[in-house]
Amino acid sequence: MNLAVAFLLTFLIVCAASVALTKDPLKAVLIQMGFSTVMAVIWLILESPDLAITEAAVGAGVTGILFFLTLRRIGLIGGKAGKKK
Repeated sequence: MNLAVAFLLTFLIVCAASVALTKDPLKAVLIQMGFSTVMAVIWLILESPDLAITEAAVGAGVTGILFFLTLRRIGLIGGKAGKKK
């Protein structure tokens, strides 16, 4: 189990560095969602299921959706920037 925790913590460090160093905002959002998912697994290993559920829902779910909507709104993914109905 200690080896698995060490691997997950190493993965978190790599994710944090990758988000900081990537130039593509879409990749940064996807890496951040992976970070939050792994963090939720770590909370489960640490026997904190309430924090794991919150991290998965807020960190990977809501925050990811808000980032995707923001990127779409400013035109970095999907349609044109500032598109209004």
